[in-house]
Formats: sequence, structure tokens, C-alpha cells
Amino acid sequence: MSEADPAGPHRHLFEERLDSQDILRGNFLHAKRDTVRLPDGHSATREYIIHPGAVMVIPLLDDGRVVLERQFRYPMGRVMVEFPAGKLDAGEAVLDCARRELLEETGYVAREWARAGVMHPVISYSTEFIEVWFCRGLSLQQRQLDHGEFLDVFAESPDWVLAACRDGGITDAKTLTGTLWLQNVLSGAWKLDWRS
Repeated sequence: MSEADPAGPHRHLFEERLDSQDILRGNFLHAKRDTVRLPDGHSATREYIIHPGAVMVIPLLDDGRVVLERQFRYPMGRVMVEFPAGKLDAGEAVLDCARRELLEETGYVAREWARAGVMHPVISYSTEFIEVWFCRGLSLQQRQLDHGEFLDVFAESPDWVLAACRDGGITDAKTLTGTLWLQNVLSGAWKLDWRS
């Protein structure tokens, strides 16, 4: 694929934006409604959320356990189990965000980091991407939670995490995806490039 044609050989599937309007500009989310030309020439509307992007961290403790969080998620109306994660601040480098979120939410700092990859959790209605990072060589310092942020930090074995995914104790999409990465990294099937 070239910059001039991001679709490459799949141009026949692309939709062309004809018009765009803001629906909502909030503190966090920006909702848009676009009119597009479909591949068959007809038009349609597309509503979607502009998201700044985020990171998720899979922290590996020296004893083999991983660090997790429990946090009430208002839209779901329940406490969810998740890997530490957070959104990028404007102009913030992704690794800087991963380090910041790890410290703020869990109190840990890490000696080594490895980027696993990226995921797009809600491709039908958001521009959101989440970069997945592993870290190890953890040392505990003081948490620095954001104002209005309340969560519990705990550690469990990878087997516990896999069972929670299987049994419905973990339903958060990013954590389910992170568990796939964790399983493959621990088995040796997927390699990471660790850096200090």
C-alpha cells in the first residue's frame, strides 16, 4: 500500500467521505456524523467516535504472576477486571503513557519494556487504538491515582487469568486480547524485543 492509495488493491471496498459534522465535543470523546459514498455509488451516514488512543500494560512480576486491576466501569454498571490501561495525553509518546499509567494506577515502575503490538477494539464506531506493552523487573512505589479514580490492584497467575477469561470473570475486550498475547509470549510462540 502506498501513501497515495492507502487501500492498495482493496480500493473497491473504500467509502469516500462527502460531508462531516460534529455531533458532540466532550472532555474525552468527540462524536461525528459523516455522509459517505459507498462503493456502489449510493450514499450512507457513518456515526463514530474520535478517540486519542490508549495503552494497555501487561506487568509481569518476578514470581510469575501478573498485575491486574478491579475498577467500576459506569457504562457497564459493574466492577471489571482489567490489565492497567489509559488514554494518551495530547502529544504524549506511547511508551511514556505506558510508564505513567503503570505508576499512577498500580504504583509499579518497570526495569524493562517490550511493545507487543496494537489492537483496534471497536472498529465499527471508533478510531480508538490500544498499544499493548509488556513490562518486567517491577518495583513498587507510591500510586498516583487521578482525581476521581478508584481501583484495586492485585496479582494472579496467568492460569487464573486464562480461567477468568474462559469463565466470564474477565469480559473486557482489551484484557481478553492481552491474555492471548500473554499466553503466546509465555509459551514462547510470540517473541518480544525487551528494552531497558
